[in-house]
Formats: sequence, structure tokens, C-alpha cells
Amino acid sequence: MREIIVCTFLTLDGVMQAPGGPDEDAESGFEHGGWQKPVADDEVGTAIAGWYEPSDAMLLGRKTYEIFASYWPTADPDNLFTHRMNSMHKYVATRTLTSLAWQNSTLLEGDIVDAVRKLKASDGGNINVVGSGDLAQTLIQHGLVDEYRLTIHPVIIGTGKRLFADGAIPTALEPVSVSTTKGGTIVGVYRPNGKPSYDSY
Repeated sequence: MREIIVCTFLTLDGVMQAPGGPDEDAESGFEHGGWQKPVADDEVGTAIAGWYEPSDAMLLGRKTYEIFASYWPTADPDNLFTHRMNSMHKYVATRTLTSLAWQNSTLLEGDIVDAVRKLKASDGGNINVVGSGDLAQTLIQHGLVDEYRLTIHPVIIGTGKRLFADGAIPTALEPVSVSTTKGGTIVGVYRPNGKPSYDSY
């Protein structure tokens, strides 16, 4: 059974929208694109690279796919991550695209929840969901996420798309590993662990 792993960058207040650049995603008037680089450090890069070692595929929504497909095929070949991103298999959830030009990319047809369940049951390594906020929320709502790998950066944005938006299903999380980089970013790996418990002091 393959595992679905959500890998994403978050602000301290949980925003995941447009970490990579000002023009990445201005939906709903978002004005804070490119917030991650000023608060990232080498340890963050090392952690992210490690997230890809046990995985052999990515699961992407349309927007993230188009952003990646416009960058990685012509990215610096001396960047070790360039080969990794281009060689990994990409499964793409989209209602609008009918063909995919980026190498090793496959359209997921039909109901996305059913398609992901079939992927989980297929042979292969783990599958990373990168960015793709709407897709990640759909997978969360249907109990399809096996692990969260999050970098939580020391910045507050105040607006934007959040990974755990209003209406998220209450879930207890088991910490697998949690550390803090020299720049103050929390690198956390968590696995869903049933429903939360409640008590009083």
C-alpha cells in the first residue's frame, strides 16, 4: 500500500498560498506571494530534499502542476533537485487540462477520490502531494492522507489559503519528528491518529 504524504510550506498562521514568488498565485487578491524565501535557510532545503527520498511520485493539482511544468524542465541542471523533479512520476488532478507536456506526467480521470484510492493500492513508493491546496483539502476530508510533512515559517501573513481551512475534520496527530532550524522554521512530520481527545484541567 502506497502512502499519500502532504508536503507543504506554511506561515505561522497556516497560510500555504504562493510561497515561491509574487506572481505564483494572486487568487482572491492575495498580495503576499513569495513570502517563503526571506524566512528559509539551508536546513529547510535539506529537510525538503529528504522528504523526496522515500517517494517516487507526486500528486498535483492543476495550478501547482502548471507552475512546476513551466519551471523544472528548463531549470538549472546542476541543481540536484532538478533531475529529481523531472524524473519523478507526476499524477495530475484536473478538470480542465486534456494533455500534459511535462515528462512522466499522467492525468487522473474520473472522480479524484476514487483515483487516489486506486493509486494507494497500486505498486510503488510513496506519493507526495506538493502545494495543491484544494486537492490536499479534498484528500484530508476523505481520510486519504497518511502523513503531513510541514515547514512552519516564522512569518504571519493574515490572509490567504490555509491547509487546514474552516471545516477541517478534527484529527489527532502523532508527531514523528519535530525540529527547529537556525532560522526559526519548525520542520514537523505528523501522522493522523484518530480523533482528538478532550479533557479539562
